[in-house]
Amino acid sequence: MSPTIEFVVFDMDGLLIDSETILTQVANTILAQYGKKMTWDIKAGCMGKPEYESTAHLLSCFPDVPLTVPEYLEQRNARQNKLWPTVPLLPGVKKLVLHLRAHNIPMAVATSSRRTTFELKTGHLGEVFDCFDGKVVCGDDKQWSMRGKPEPDIFLAAARELLGCDVGPADADAAPTQLAERRKGLVFEDSIPGMQAGKRAGMSVVWVPDANLLDVEYSGEEKADQTLKSLEDFVPEQWGLPPYTQ
Repeated sequence: MSPTIEFVVFDMDGLLIDSETILTQVANTILAQYGKKMTWDIKAGCMGKPEYESTAHLLSCFPDVPLTVPEYLEQRNARQNKLWPTVPLLPGVKKLVLHLRAHNIPMAVATSSRRTTFELKTGHLGEVFDCFDGKVVCGDDKQWSMRGKPEPDIFLAAARELLGCDVGPADADAAPTQLAERRKGLVFEDSIPGMQAGKRAGMSVVWVPDANLLDVEYSGEEKADQTLKSLEDFVPEQWGLPPYTQ
């Protein structure tokens, strides 16, 4: 039986918005200059990580590409920033977020994206992202001193923002009352590191991966509590949340 959920935390890239299409397009445009192309195995290793770590992984797979991480990021960011204001929502996102908002379910976004990039990606999608009332934790937010996914830091920071209480440290044993608060949370993720981070945070996780990720091996024992093809398939009442009325 699934626990009754009292707050929800969403990843963003590849879960709420179709940013992965733009990420892949831009990466392969840059790599094509050197006769290279990013495969799904490589992309899987990049997903859900902070941008520097993600880029370092990508370039490590192409040691003969003569670009440093800063050089690659300069090219990548210039290309991506022109495209972010066109990124669309993924199926089922608008219905779910507006439904949870209508029922006053506390919600937050926890994204590895930088704050400035978050704003570029979401500025044209206010109908959905305004529902979070500014409860957004970004990968470069300095006040939290966060490690990247698969560490649980970003989801614990989001829980503190939502609950206004101490849910315990990320790297030490939490008290029973703190663990109980964490168990009230439901994380939506699409990446493997993100799914692992949600589980390590002591929360339930609904994993909505690209079908290609299902065959990708990863280290660690974490398993999602539920795996869906799309957010359109999410059934709120399975988690003690108000059901859709239509």
